[in-house]
Order: sequence, then C-alpha cells, then structure tokens
Amino acid sequence: MAARVERVLFVDDEETVREALEQWLTLAGYAVTAYEAPEAALALIDEGFPGILVSDVRMPRTDGLAVLERALARDPDLPVLLVTGHGDVAMAVEAMRRGAYDFIEKPFVPERLVEAIGRACEKRQLTLRIRRLHAATDARGIEGRLIGTSRGMETLRREVLDLAATPVNVVINGETGSGKELVAQCLHAFSDRREARFVAVNCGAIPDTMLESELFGHEAGAFTGALKRRVGKLEYAHRGTLFLDEIEAMPLSGQVTLLRVLQERSLERLGSNAAVPADLRTLCASKVDLREQAAAGLFRADLYYRLGVAELRIPPLRERREDIPLLFAHFAGRAAEAHGRAMRPLSARLVQDLVEHPWPGNVRELRNAAERYAFGLDRPGADPEEGGPQPLTARVEAYERDLIRQALRQAEGNIAEAMRLLDLPRRTLNEKMQRYGLSRSDFVA
Repeated sequence: MAARVERVLFVDDEETVREALEQWLTLAGYAVTAYEAPEAALALIDEGFPGILVSDVRMPRTDGLAVLERALARDPDLPVLLVTGHGDVAMAVEAMRRGAYDFIEKPFVPERLVEAIGRACEKRQLTLRIRRLHAATDARGIEGRLIGTSRGMETLRREVLDLAATPVNVVINGETGSGKELVAQCLHAFSDRREARFVAVNCGAIPDTMLESELFGHEAGAFTGALKRRVGKLEYAHRGTLFLDEIEAMPLSGQVTLLRVLQERSLERLGSNAAVPADLRTLCASKVDLREQAAAGLFRADLYYRLGVAELRIPPLRERREDIPLLFAHFAGRAAEAHGRAMRPLSARLVQDLVEHPWPGNVRELRNAAERYAFGLDRPGADPEEGGPQPLTARVEAYERDLIRQALRQAEGNIAEAMRLLDLPRRTLNEKMQRYGLSRSDFVA
C-alpha cells in the first residue's frame, strides 16, 4: 500500500525492531524515520506535520502513555499507534481511551501493522485537507468563497478576479446547483461596486404579467392593485450589480425593455413618464447556451451581445471530484456547528462513496447530503428520488451503526466498556467505527 502522507515516525528502544520495521514500511511505500527515544520524533510534530506517530509502550526512560500525551498536546488530531507486548494490553486500552488511534500487539504480522498505518495515514491526510479548507474559508479572499483545489476552480477564481476588476457585463453558464449566484456575488464583492447593492432576480420565478412591474417598478394607480409607488429591481440596483438568474426564461417583450434600459442607462416606472437613472452592472446566469438560443430565435441576439461581453463557465462537480470531500466537510461542519452538534469524522469509505457519486444536482445536492449527514439522517450519495424500501444490507448497516453509537454513548467514549457492551473484540469494533464514521471523541463526557 502506497503512503498518502509523507512521514511515519517510529519510536522503539530495540534496534532490531527499528531496523525491521523501517525495512517493512519502506517496502510498503512509506517514508519512515526510526528513533530510539521519543524526544527527536516529538520535536517534528505540529498541526501541519504530514505524517503519523508509531511508538512502543514499554521503553526505559518513558512509556507509551507519556509519549501519547506529549504528541496529542502538539496536535490533538494526530493519529498515534502504540506497539505493545501481551502484558501491556490494559495500558494500551487505557491509551485508546485517552485518544490513541490504535494499538498493535507483539509479536505482530507485518501486514497487520502496515494495514493499520495505512488507515491512520488516510485519516491524517483527510484531517490536513479539512484544515486547509477551514483556513481558506476563514480567509477574506476569494478562496474562502469559491472553495476547491482543483484546476477548474483555480481557473474560475482567476477569471472571476480578472472580470471583477472590469465594468463589463458577464453571462455565467453552469448546470443546476453549480453555484452561479455565488459566482455572481463574487464578481460583485471584488468589484468597485461592492459598496452598493447586489440585487438578484430569478426570471423563471416571475409570471410574465408581473415582470415589468418587478423589474421597473410602478407608480400608485398604474394598474389595479397598485396602491402606492414601488421601486423596481433595476432602480434598486442603481450603482450596484443586477443578477438575472435563468435569463433564458425572460419573455421576448421583457427582453426588449431590458435592452433599452441597458443602452440608455435609465428607466421609466409603469405609470410614469419621468426617467430614472439606472447605472448598473448586469450579470446573467443561464443553464442553456444563450448564443445557440439567439441563433434559434429564442433569445434576442442584440440583448445577448449586450449581456454577454464576457462569459464564465462553472465546472460541474463530476469535473472536479477532488473538491468533493472538502466541500462536503465544509457544509457538514457548518451545519453541525450551527446546531451545536459534534462533527463526525469522514471515513475513507464515505469519502470514496462521495467521490464516486455522480451528483447531478452539483453543489446544491452535495450541500443537502452534507447537512443530512451532520444530523445523522441518511447516507450521503443516496438518491432522494429513488422509491421503494432500502435494501436489506443498508438496513442492517444502519441498525448496526445505531447499536455501536448507543454503546459508545453509554460508555461515554470508553472503548473497553463499549467492547464489553457489544461483546466485540477491539479490532472488530475499531474497523466498524471506521466504516461508519464514528469517533470515540464524539462520545467523551
């Protein structure tokens, strides 16, 4: 198994054990450094350390519990594995209760140790990726708004910043749920119009009979039911940014009037002859190709040329799958925090399921799945429109997950007590907790 983080630190006072383990792990693809005493290894650990720690329990000058305590003081999320003799199992169980990731009994099969290290490395990699996500989210820059490390998102962020600095109108193309309004908000937030209003209008949600009143406003008495003056969206966006979502749904009659406003930079409310200034930047979003719509006569070509001075394309999730775990963790963490819940860790299996799911609803669907995960409602990636009962295996897994969660809650995170309540060996319980994304720390009183 190839290592997915850079380093494995191994501490053991026996030279033969150190040499043997260095050989095993090097052959398995890990960059391992062995130490006779823990001090040098501990000095390398901080919250950005790209690796894990493996330590013997019984050593002349210290023991595994002390090493564990000092390592977790440097980074509470660092995976620490302990190697123990048969007589030290009780100590190792106590170490698990205090936060150790796993322990291996001597004599151990090399493959068993490599497997455990592989799981720990996957956990470390995910932890570091989530931390990078939170650091980006907390930043005031565009990285905290348009989240992702894929090449597609890097290109999109660069294009948004370039266009934000210009006064041109922009057409934003993207599938349903891909984040078109978020991109529009970024174009506004990083422009010189950011101190003025950002006004969003969903053209597909406004009845044709109400479109002119909604966009241009009206005077009192302009039509039946117009009891007082109303400022329209275009006037409200004066000196700011107007975002027209689903612009393809705007009727041709409305397109004619909008074009005139954009050309003359003024408008007239319904029932009035007075011109009102309308200095605004227009951003539009469409699920279809407006150029093709214009060529087919379904959208005014002259309005398209006015709106589409520049175009942006938002890549769907299936084209940037490496961003999916970061986005999922971000949305789930925010939902858990907002409702006072502990954020459950993402297991390697869950991450794989997330990445392999097609996500036809893009970021909107992913966010919904993440929030449901934060509340423990269902498995991410399940199709909410699929009818019929769940398969037997899914129901059995859900039942087993609930039993383990109940036992951990009753044991207040004490792994040994949970093992007793469930009548499970430690290794089996650990594997099932990994599979279901359960963490001991979530149940500690």
